[in-house]
Order: sequence, then C-alpha cells, then structure tokens
Amino acid sequence: MRPIQIPSPVGRAMRMPLSVIGIAMLLLPMSAAVRAQAPQAVPIVAAASTPAAAPASTSAPTRGSHPASTAFVAPVGAVMAVPAPGVRDERSFMHGIGQADGGDGKTWVFFSSSGVPPHGAGRNGSWPHDVYVGQWEPGTAHLSNVRIFIKRPEAQEPASVAQNTKGTIFITFEDGWNAPRNVSQRYGVYRQNLKPIRPYPRDVESGGHSGHVAAVGDQFVVFYSADWVQGGGVDNLGTGGGVYANVYDGNGRFLRHVNVAAHVREWWPVVAGSPTQALFVWQKYIPGSTIASLQYALFDPRTGKLTRTQESVDPYRVQYYVYASAYVPAVDRFVVLATLDTGRAVAFLVDGQGRRTAELDCLPALVRESNIAVEGNAVFVPTQDGRMMTLGLEGDHIVLRGTQRAPFAWGNTGVTGIVSGDMVHFVSLSPDGLREADFSTQKQIAASPGDRCVVRASK
Repeated sequence: MRPIQIPSPVGRAMRMPLSVIGIAMLLLPMSAAVRAQAPQAVPIVAAASTPAAAPASTSAPTRGSHPASTAFVAPVGAVMAVPAPGVRDERSFMHGIGQADGGDGKTWVFFSSSGVPPHGAGRNGSWPHDVYVGQWEPGTAHLSNVRIFIKRPEAQEPASVAQNTKGTIFITFEDGWNAPRNVSQRYGVYRQNLKPIRPYPRDVESGGHSGHVAAVGDQFVVFYSADWVQGGGVDNLGTGGGVYANVYDGNGRFLRHVNVAAHVREWWPVVAGSPTQALFVWQKYIPGSTIASLQYALFDPRTGKLTRTQESVDPYRVQYYVYASAYVPAVDRFVVLATLDTGRAVAFLVDGQGRRTAELDCLPALVRESNIAVEGNAVFVPTQDGRMMTLGLEGDHIVLRGTQRAPFAWGNTGVTGIVSGDMVHFVSLSPDGLREADFSTQKQIAASPGDRCVVRASK
C-alpha cells in the first residue's frame, strides 16, 4: 500500500496524506504527528466506510490507501492502535521490513524509516525514508547497532529482503531519488557480511513500484507493479496498472521478464519462494467496490512458466492489502493468509501444481503488511486484535493451535518474526519506532469459541 503522489517542485513528489478511516479491521496509526500517545486497550471498535469508486484515468504511478473496514468484537484486554487527532498515514514514519541470516546465529533486520526514531513526512510533504539495518541475536530484547544502510534524498521504501541458498542478500524497494518517471523499483545485492556484490542503485523498472522479492534456490524473483489508474479503490485514490516479475541470478544479474497481469487494474504484489518455484499473490480491482479480489499463480523462474489453475482466479473477496504468503518446507506447501471482506481471515495451502489442498476460515484477521514466521510445520502471524496466532499445517489440513497476547499494538507498515529455538522474536514498525517482543512457539492459549473454525478440504 502506497501514498498517493502529486507532482511537486521540491523533490520527487508531494505525498498526499490519507484520510483517517475506520480502524475496525485496520489497527490504524496510534499516534499523532508528534507520536506522543500510547496504545490503549479497546474491547469493541465500530465500523467505518470508505468512499465509493469513481471513474478512473491512467496517470503516473501513485499510491493506495488503507483497506475497507468491518465491525468486529476484540478480545477483552486486546492492545489495539487507536488513531489520535491529526494522524494521517502511518507509512510516512516507517514502511517495509525484512530479515536475512547474518551468520553465527545472528540475524540482519532491514527496514525503511524516516529516521530513528521516525519523524514522518517533511514540511513539504515528501517522505525522507532511508533503508536501515540492525542486528538481532538470541537472548537480546532489541536490535543492536541500528544504522543507515542505503541513504539518498527522497524515500527508499518499502524495503523487501530475500536471501538465497548461498547466503546472498537481495534488497528491493520503490525509490524516489533521481527517478525519471516519479518512482523506480530499485535493488542492491550484498554478501552475507553486507559487502557489496551488485550494490544499489540498480533498476528493476523505471516507473515500477510496490515490489516484493523472494529467493528461489540460488535465483531471485522480484514481483512488482507498474503504472497507476486514478479513481476507484480505497478512498477513491486509484489502483495499480498491472503486475510483472523479473528474475535475477545469484549475483543480481537480470535473466528474464514475465508479464503476470499486464496493463490491468491489478496490484500490490506479494511473492514467496520454494527451492524451485515462486508463488505470486496479488489483488484485483472490483469496479464500484471497496474490497478486492485475491489472485495467485505459481511461477518457475528457470523456464518462465506461469501456472494459473481455475481455482486461483477470483477465489476470495479480500480487504485491500491485507494478505501474506510463505513457503513451509516441512509440508512442501505455500501458505497464504488473507483478511476477507467479512472481517475474518482465511488460510489455505497451495501445492507444487497450484492446487489448494487445505483451507481454514473464520480466523482472526491478520495485520496488514505482516510477514509469516515459519518453524517446522507451524506458522506464526500477528492478528489485528492484538495477538499472535499459531497455525499447525499438514499437507491437507490446517489447525488453529492457539494465540498469545501481544504487549503492544502491532503496526500496519511492516512486521517480521525471527524464529530461534522455542521462541519467535517479532519486530514491528510503528510511528513511534521499532516495537519488539518474544513469543513462545509452544505456549499458546487455546482458541476460544469465537476463534475456532472448520477445516475444509479443497475440492
């Protein structure tokens, strides 16, 4: 999800602040521009609506908005983000996070931020994000040695990170610096010790935006959007104009380009990688609606073959931008989670032929732009009601193992979980800076009746 842009004589663009809409399924920003207000416990949140769609016109790449909201009842004691007066766009503070193995038990965490602590947009409305890196190791409560890794005028965000089987790190993000078409999807490639191999700035595509990267074996796949169509979508801010993929070798050299859904109103690409394939997940505009249609496809980067089964076309109606995917080696499946238009989430598994082999619905809604942490056949996901949810997976079965209460309100602009032994260390971006907490992989609270769902095998 991205902020709308308007041409500006200062820097790359003025980013238009987004209106504050309902927080029911969003967990919207919890602080004002000065970031002074702490999270509050809120047992019940009312619904709010978003403007209806309007006729669209093609223009330069712009940004989206928050997904539509639906009323729901939060668990007692839930820690939820409550917007304060003057809060506009949480992404203007921090946006985009990823991790990579640093060796010797340490983990690199990369994120895009408007400073540490973040200070938000500049006086002219432009975003000043740089890419930061910090280090985490087991037994520590917080990242250490946090510092700027990539710095240029105008924003480099949201950062997305992948690491191949040789330990090489690929970082990609939308970049406003020196971009002839307002923005460019750019990248850099580095060794495990962060020494450059093919350093930033390298272009994925001029005018590209919203990119996400995954490793497939030794190769890297960048899944990104391009162009923008004004009107429709959330807050009538428009939609992307297609999704595409580039394949790179282990040193960041371009290998091939694939049109996944070209020159259509489909955008916000998410990619996960297995040893041989990538799973693409994205959203499709529904005219006159404030929700989207989920899409997915399998991709073989060695051949360029794209596999779309009939069941992968329009399988769910989802809240804009609220979905995530990951590969789970223990069951040789991709897992996808998405918050539906009902306000509840669905989880499903996809095999190597693109078939859905299991599904579990009626789950607590997941947090926007949160990654899925994987350990064995379990996955760990932040939920919008202030918890961390654990799902157990088999090839044809998904079960909700339970939840744990988070000690803070999750941010909506990037959350990543680092699995280490019997715990998961989560790092969440927020308007106040990094929030971090440890969760047990074994000590979940059993699901309540309101959390329980029925497993349904795919037909």
